[in-house]
Amino acid sequence: MKLTEAEKEMYIETAKQLKGHQRRLYMARVVKVLGRGGQSLTSRELGWGRNTIRKGMRELETGFICYDNYAARGRKRTEERLPNLLDDMRAIADQHSQTDPSFQSTRLYLRLSAASVREQLIKQKGYTDEELPSEEVVRQRLNELDYTLRRVKKVNR
Repeated sequence: MKLTEAEKEMYIETAKQLKGHQRRLYMARVVKVLGRGGQSLTSRELGWGRNTIRKGMRELETGFICYDNYAARGRKRTEERLPNLLDDMRAIADQHSQTDPSFQSTRLYLRLSAASVREQLIKQKGYTDEELPSEEVVRQRLNELDYTLRRVKKVNR
């Protein structure tokens, strides 16, 4: 069986407009209409994934929809693995922070580097090197806590 260029374009464009289980159901219906060999034909000619088509066929036959859990994908934030990390970072940073020497802003300047904050977390708070995030992540979290990692300038009077 051959598909004409117009049929290919129609099938591809329609599939692009649909998302999730609706797209899979559409693909399964097209394969069913094409009959025997339809799955390999659509895979080859239209570029549709065979696993996607199979999943759609199961959904079509059983009536059960497989919902995609996109929110569960990806890496979790460090704070979810280590719930006390931000509080411990704040405790260490508060010991070594000072306000703007000219009192022109409410910024807190931290006299420690992100690497030294990470070292203090290991020494004082009992974290291991493997479980702590990298220095870059520590720096980002300190910035989120409104600490400015910058050398404090002296005020000339």
